[in-house]
Amino acid sequence: MKRHQSGFTLIEIAIVLVIIGLLLGGVLKGQELINSAKVKNLATDFKNVPVFIYGYQDKFKALPGDDAAVVAHVNGTLATTPGAATNRGNGIIEGAWNSSTATDESVLFWQHVRLAGLAPGETTVSVAAGNTYIPKNAVGGTLGITNSGTNLPITGLKGSYIVCSSSIAGKFAKQLDTTMDDSNTEAGSMRVLDPVAAPTAIATTDIDDDTPYTVCMGF
Repeated sequence: MKRHQSGFTLIEIAIVLVIIGLLLGGVLKGQELINSAKVKNLATDFKNVPVFIYGYQDKFKALPGDDAAVVAHVNGTLATTPGAATNRGNGIIEGAWNSSTATDESVLFWQHVRLAGLAPGETTVSVAAGNTYIPKNAVGGTLGITNSGTNLPITGLKGSYIVCSSSIAGKFAKQLDTTMDDSNTEAGSMRVLDPVAAPTAIATTDIDDDTPYTVCMGF
Protein backbone atom coordinates (compact mmCIF):
# COMPACT_ATOMS: atom_id res chain seq x y z
CA MET A 1 0.00 0.00 0.00
CA LYS A 2 1.29 3.44 -0.94
CA ARG A 3 1.59 6.07 1.72
CA HIS A 4 0.41 9.56 0.84
CA GLN A 5 2.53 12.36 2.34
CA SER A 6 0.69 15.57 3.09
CA GLY A 7 2.32 18.99 3.30
CA PHE A 8 1.91 22.66 2.48
CA THR A 9 1.65 23.66 -1.11
CA LEU A 10 3.59 26.62 -2.48
CA ILE A 11 0.39 28.61 -2.64
CA GLU A 12 -0.36 27.94 1.03
CA ILE A 13 3.18 28.90 2.05
CA ALA A 14 2.92 32.08 0.00
CA ILE A 15 -0.35 33.01 1.69
CA VAL A 16 1.17 32.45 5.14
CA LEU A 17 4.18 34.61 4.26
CA VAL A 18 1.91 37.38 3.00
CA ILE A 19 -0.09 37.27 6.25
CA ILE A 20 3.09 37.38 8.33
CA GLY A 21 4.33 40.32 6.25
CA LEU A 22 1.09 42.19 6.80
CA LEU A 23 1.22 41.55 10.54
CA LEU A 24 4.83 42.72 10.79
CA GLY A 25 4.01 45.76 8.70
CA GLY A 26 1.11 46.59 10.98
CA VAL A 27 3.28 46.24 14.09
CA LEU A 28 6.00 48.45 12.63
CA LYS A 29 3.49 51.03 11.47
CA GLY A 30 1.85 51.00 14.88
CA GLN A 31 5.21 51.56 16.57
CA GLU A 32 5.94 54.39 14.15
CA LEU A 33 2.64 56.04 15.04
CA ILE A 34 3.36 55.66 18.76
CA ASN A 35 6.81 57.23 18.34
CA SER A 36 5.37 60.08 16.29
CA ALA A 37 2.77 60.73 18.99
CA LYS A 38 5.49 60.87 21.66
CA VAL A 39 7.50 63.39 19.65
CA LYS A 40 4.38 65.46 19.06
CA ASN A 41 3.59 65.47 22.78
CA LEU A 42 7.17 66.39 23.66
CA ALA A 43 7.00 69.26 21.19
CA THR A 44 3.76 70.42 22.80
CA ASP A 45 5.52 70.54 26.17
CA PHE A 46 7.99 73.05 24.74
CA LYS A 47 5.32 75.08 22.94
CA ASN A 48 3.06 75.39 25.98
CA VAL A 49 5.55 77.22 28.19
CA PRO A 50 5.65 80.42 26.08
CA VAL A 51 1.84 80.36 26.08
CA PHE A 52 1.89 80.32 29.89
CA ILE A 53 4.36 83.21 30.03
CA TYR A 54 2.63 85.44 27.51
CA GLY A 55 -0.78 84.68 28.98
CA TYR A 56 0.41 85.64 32.47
CA GLN A 57 2.13 88.79 31.22
CA ASP A 58 -0.99 89.79 29.30
CA LYS A 59 -3.14 89.45 32.43
CA PHE A 60 -0.81 90.87 35.08
CA LYS A 61 2.05 92.68 33.30
CA ALA A 62 4.48 90.55 35.24
CA LEU A 63 6.61 87.45 34.75
CA PRO A 64 5.38 84.24 36.44
CA GLY A 65 7.80 83.09 39.10
CA ASP A 66 9.25 86.60 39.28
CA ASP A 67 5.96 88.36 40.09
CA ALA A 68 6.36 90.39 43.29
CA ALA A 69 2.60 90.98 43.49
CA VAL A 70 1.57 87.42 42.78
CA VAL A 71 -0.65 87.05 45.86
CA ALA A 72 -2.77 90.01 44.81
CA HIS A 73 -2.75 89.02 41.16
CA VAL A 74 -3.99 85.46 41.55
CA ASN A 75 -6.03 86.14 44.69
CA GLY A 76 -4.78 83.06 46.43
CA THR A 77 -3.06 82.61 49.77
CA LEU A 78 -1.11 79.66 48.36
CA ALA A 79 1.00 81.99 46.22
CA THR A 80 4.62 82.30 47.30
CA THR A 81 7.03 85.11 46.50
CA PRO A 82 10.73 84.52 45.74
CA GLY A 83 13.07 83.99 48.66
CA ALA A 84 15.39 86.89 47.78
CA ALA A 85 13.49 90.20 47.79
CA THR A 86 16.10 91.85 45.56
CA ASN A 87 15.22 89.47 42.72
CA ARG A 88 11.49 90.10 42.70
CA GLY A 89 10.17 91.80 39.61
CA ASN A 90 13.55 92.11 37.88
CA GLY A 91 12.36 90.34 34.73
CA ILE A 92 14.54 87.26 35.25
CA ILE A 93 13.40 83.78 36.24
CA GLU A 94 16.12 83.02 38.77
CA GLY A 95 17.18 79.46 39.49
CA ALA A 96 18.18 76.41 37.49
CA TRP A 97 15.58 74.81 35.22
CA ASN A 98 15.66 71.68 37.37
CA SER A 99 16.08 73.42 40.73
CA SER A 100 15.17 71.55 43.90
CA THR A 101 14.94 74.76 45.95
CA ALA A 102 11.31 75.58 46.68
CA THR A 103 11.87 79.35 46.78
CA ASP A 104 13.65 79.58 43.42
CA GLU A 105 11.68 81.50 40.81
CA SER A 106 12.08 78.68 38.31
CA VAL A 107 10.17 76.47 40.77
CA LEU A 108 7.59 79.11 41.69
CA PHE A 109 6.90 79.68 37.99
CA TRP A 110 4.65 76.62 37.91
CA GLN A 111 2.66 77.67 40.95
CA HIS A 112 2.02 81.13 39.53
CA VAL A 113 0.76 79.97 36.12
CA ARG A 114 -1.41 77.30 37.74
CA LEU A 115 -2.97 79.67 40.25
CA ALA A 116 -3.60 82.05 37.36
CA GLY A 117 -5.60 79.32 35.62
CA LEU A 118 -3.18 79.05 32.71
CA ALA A 119 -1.87 75.55 33.40
CA PRO A 120 -3.11 72.44 35.21
CA GLY A 121 -1.31 70.88 38.14
CA GLU A 122 -0.51 70.96 41.83
CA THR A 123 -0.35 74.46 43.35
CA THR A 124 1.27 73.62 46.68
CA VAL A 125 5.00 74.01 46.17
CA SER A 126 6.95 70.87 46.98
CA VAL A 127 10.18 69.56 45.50
CA ALA A 128 10.21 66.36 47.54
CA ALA A 129 10.86 63.14 45.64
CA GLY A 130 7.67 61.60 44.35
CA ASN A 131 5.64 64.80 44.63
CA THR A 132 3.55 65.80 41.62
CA TYR A 133 4.32 69.53 41.78
CA ILE A 134 7.29 69.52 39.38
CA PRO A 135 5.83 68.92 35.90
CA LYS A 136 6.70 65.86 33.84
CA ASN A 137 7.09 65.69 30.10
CA ALA A 138 5.37 63.22 27.80
CA VAL A 139 7.90 60.46 28.58
CA GLY A 140 8.10 60.99 32.34
CA GLY A 141 11.14 63.26 32.45
CA THR A 142 11.36 66.62 34.21
CA LEU A 143 10.20 69.82 32.50
CA GLY A 144 11.56 73.17 33.62
CA ILE A 145 12.34 76.78 32.73
CA THR A 146 15.00 79.41 33.47
CA ASN A 147 16.46 82.51 31.91
CA SER A 148 19.18 83.32 34.38
CA GLY A 149 22.58 83.55 32.69
CA THR A 150 24.31 81.96 35.66
CA ASN A 151 22.10 78.88 35.26
CA LEU A 152 22.37 78.47 31.48
CA PRO A 153 21.99 74.69 30.97
CA ILE A 154 23.79 74.54 27.61
CA THR A 155 26.64 76.87 26.65
CA GLY A 156 25.77 79.24 23.82
CA LEU A 157 22.03 78.62 23.84
CA LYS A 158 20.26 81.89 23.10
CA GLY A 159 16.85 83.10 24.17
CA SER A 160 15.04 85.25 26.69
CA TYR A 161 13.72 82.04 28.25
CA ILE A 162 15.17 78.54 28.25
CA VAL A 163 12.91 75.47 28.52
CA CYS A 164 14.51 72.10 29.24
CA SER A 165 13.07 68.59 29.20
CA SER A 166 14.90 65.49 30.44
CA SER A 167 14.95 61.72 29.89
CA ILE A 168 14.24 61.98 26.16
CA ALA A 169 15.53 59.04 24.09
CA GLY A 170 18.11 60.03 21.48
CA LYS A 171 15.90 59.06 18.57
CA PHE A 172 13.16 61.36 19.88
CA ALA A 173 15.63 64.16 20.61
CA LYS A 174 16.79 64.12 16.98
CA GLN A 175 13.20 64.08 15.70
CA LEU A 176 12.34 66.99 17.99
CA ASP A 177 15.20 69.07 16.63
CA THR A 178 14.15 68.28 13.07
CA THR A 179 10.54 69.18 13.82
CA MET A 180 11.15 72.37 15.80
CA ASP A 181 14.55 73.66 14.72
CA ASP A 182 17.36 72.97 12.24
CA SER A 183 18.14 69.22 12.61
CA ASN A 184 21.46 70.14 14.23
CA THR A 185 21.45 69.22 17.93
CA GLU A 186 24.52 71.30 18.79
CA ALA A 187 23.36 74.55 17.17
CA GLY A 188 20.25 76.66 16.72
CA SER A 189 17.48 77.39 19.20
CA MET A 190 17.08 73.75 20.28
CA ARG A 191 20.06 71.75 21.52
CA VAL A 192 20.75 68.42 23.18
CA LEU A 193 22.93 68.34 26.28
CA ASP A 194 26.06 66.22 26.09
CA PRO A 195 25.79 63.98 29.21
CA VAL A 196 29.57 63.55 29.30
CA ALA A 197 30.78 67.05 28.39
CA ALA A 198 28.03 69.18 29.98
CA PRO A 199 27.21 72.05 29.65
CA THR A 200 28.09 71.73 25.96
CA ALA A 201 25.71 70.41 23.31
CA ILE A 202 26.21 67.06 21.59
CA ALA A 203 26.51 66.57 17.83
CA THR A 204 23.62 64.84 16.07
CA THR A 205 25.94 62.10 14.78
CA ASP A 206 27.10 61.30 18.33
CA ILE A 207 23.62 60.75 19.73
CA ASP A 208 22.68 57.18 20.62
CA ASP A 209 19.05 56.41 19.78
CA ASP A 210 18.34 54.58 23.04
CA THR A 211 20.23 56.82 25.47
CA PRO A 212 18.18 59.41 27.42
CA TYR A 213 19.17 63.06 26.98
CA THR A 214 18.15 66.50 28.19
CA VAL A 215 16.84 68.76 25.42
CA CYS A 216 16.71 72.54 25.84
CA MET A 217 15.15 75.25 23.68
CA GLY A 218 15.50 79.02 23.82
CA PHE A 219 12.77 81.42 22.75
